[in-house]
Amino acid sequence: MTSSPSIDRLECATYKIPTDAPEGDGTFEWDSTTMVLVQIWAGSHRGIGYTYADAAAAGLVATLKDAVIGSECFDIPSIHKRLASKVRNSERSGIAACAISAIDVALWDLKARCLDLPLFMLLGAARKSIPVYGSGGFTTYSDKRLRDQLSAWIGEDGCHAVKMKIGADAKRDPGRIAVARDAIGEAELFIDANGAFTPQSAVRFASVIKAAGVRWFEEPVSSDDEAGLNFVRHRTPASMEIAAGEYIYTLDDARHLIEAKAIDVLQADVTRCGGISGFLKISALCEAFHIDLSGHCAPSVHLHVACGAAWLRHLEWFHDHVRIEQMLFEGAPAISGGMIKPDPSQRGNGLEFKFQDAEKFKI
Repeated sequence: MTSSPSIDRLECATYKIPTDAPEGDGTFEWDSTTMVLVQIWAGSHRGIGYTYADAAAAGLVATLKDAVIGSECFDIPSIHKRLASKVRNSERSGIAACAISAIDVALWDLKARCLDLPLFMLLGAARKSIPVYGSGGFTTYSDKRLRDQLSAWIGEDGCHAVKMKIGADAKRDPGRIAVARDAIGEAELFIDANGAFTPQSAVRFASVIKAAGVRWFEEPVSSDDEAGLNFVRHRTPASMEIAAGEYIYTLDDARHLIEAKAIDVLQADVTRCGGISGFLKISALCEAFHIDLSGHCAPSVHLHVACGAAWLRHLEWFHDHVRIEQMLFEGAPAISGGMIKPDPSQRGNGLEFKFQDAEKFKI
């Protein structure tokens, strides 16, 4: 029987990476993205995890070291239990969940590397490749940039669907959606309002754009408004699915959305929902309720666990995160024919951080 090495070291660093152009959605605009990177060692083996979150998450990771160091690295559930106890008075959601997610991803990477296995083989695979959809189309983009980005995902990368941001200017959005539809032809078009609408205005907007054949309407209202999501879901065309869940931090958050019949497709984000461990639990919940699951952003860190999610539909190929991950990680997946797949010759999650390249972004 393989012994479980003890964890003897944990380090955390934060990087702030500028966007390649101003980005915005229905409720927010930004010009940089912050990544919190966690490394965990057990002897000569090292695991890497990360989250996209405020730099405050790094400070919280530092306070959680004592719950990790000295643990047997194969005992991830027991480590999780201690982490949850440590953040009890800080609330498990938000920054705490992001910090725990980064630690958990590093733990699973470490375990797979100790066992000399690719992570997807350790977790068990339902598939060996994952469909992705192109995601960007920011509200700050010109019509030309919107057209060029979406058409490239369909033509060059072979995606069967793309997603654009809406909600900053509802009067302008129908025209932008028409530009997107013209750019992608018969491919599926998704829109994401990031909670910009009220339930009533979301239904009215869905009626206005009905002819565009929008397949997926993400967060028409805030994910916190389960009744509002339910209202929209039952008043939009049957062909237009309602999706939400990127701000799931716990299994209860996922259960509440499902039980409220608020969504057609549940989203979950490994960098927020408790890491690999949390995503696996949410995947099992989706299977039990016969509802599809979609991975939100950060495709490099979702790839291996997505291979094992029975009801997974696809992953989000989010422009900002794809650019960062391909810039700062060796082993970041490349898209081909609208699919990404793990490299079975690499151990763990297959990622190696380019510390020298990232140094200029460190904060």
